[in-house]
Amino acid sequence: MKLLSVDGLRNLVASLGQTAFYGAVLETLEWDFVRWGEFTKTPRLATHYPFGVIELMPCADRQFYTFKYVNGHPQNTQRGKLCVVALGVLAAVESGYPLLISEMTLLTAIRTAAVTALAAQSLARPDSRHLAIIGTGAQAEFQVGMVQQVLELESLSYFDIDAKAMDKFAGNMAASGLQLKPCHSIEETLKDADMVITATAAKRVNDLIQLDWLKPGVHIHAMGGDCPGKTELGQALLTASKIVVEYREQSLVEGEVQNLDDSAVHAELWQLLAGQLPGRESDTELTLCDAVGFALEDFSIIKLMYDYSGQECYRQYFDEIAMLPTMVDPKDLYGFFTSAPGVSSQP
Repeated sequence: MKLLSVDGLRNLVASLGQTAFYGAVLETLEWDFVRWGEFTKTPRLATHYPFGVIELMPCADRQFYTFKYVNGHPQNTQRGKLCVVALGVLAAVESGYPLLISEMTLLTAIRTAAVTALAAQSLARPDSRHLAIIGTGAQAEFQVGMVQQVLELESLSYFDIDAKAMDKFAGNMAASGLQLKPCHSIEETLKDADMVITATAAKRVNDLIQLDWLKPGVHIHAMGGDCPGKTELGQALLTASKIVVEYREQSLVEGEVQNLDDSAVHAELWQLLAGQLPGRESDTELTLCDAVGFALEDFSIIKLMYDYSGQECYRQYFDEIAMLPTMVDPKDLYGFFTSAPGVSSQP
């Protein structure tokens, strides 16, 4: 069985180059959305606590089964820990044997940003140049980098209630080629924005954006509302927007649309990417992608990692680990403990 560690991923991305890696993720994810009907899909299984949530996210096609373990603990940073950590498994459907265990903390951030970029292709105005981002935590830089893959951005305004997070973001974005504008309020951040990303972490009902703060034709990508009782946008903004979600069954429980009914949703993202329904239809309409994160996205990126593991030039970034016993008689599992050490484990 193969293992992709955080160090292995860092070295893999360095070898490929970040731009090329982001491009590969976008291409793979778009293709998997287009072949939506080939997947066995289910909402994630969430266990909620007063201080956070722990989730399992499964998805499968006819060849591979994947799942991701992931948490969401907004207060973790106060203890020097990440808010979100994750790991994933890819297995062969034919045998049920796991083939790859992968870090998914970094890959989750990357695939989440890829969804933003794919949605922007269909919902943002093609001439969008000014991006605004609300929330400059762990996800923010990935978001900007991915959107730059699909839009010719020139400027970036940003705001966070944490000044240290804003300073961190500014440092990481210094080489982005964008004109950076730190702001003192959400309203200031949204001035003249063509596209807005909301990426806040607080587990509560929020109303971050007023309609009159937005110019006509803005595209909003809301990714902070991702569980019951946690939203970023108010009713007036939702009602005024053309809303696209990833997976209705999950979004109506967890997303910004959790207090609306199915009729409020224009489309699922795959329908836009497959050309079944239109995205943006005018330069003045307000569009909104209500993104909560869906297991197909994890399938896509962990399968891409598995593909890299089979290529000679990238194989070095993956470790081989012995996690499954190999027996002369597969019915004699007990015999593993009585056999000679070192000859009865399977990599």
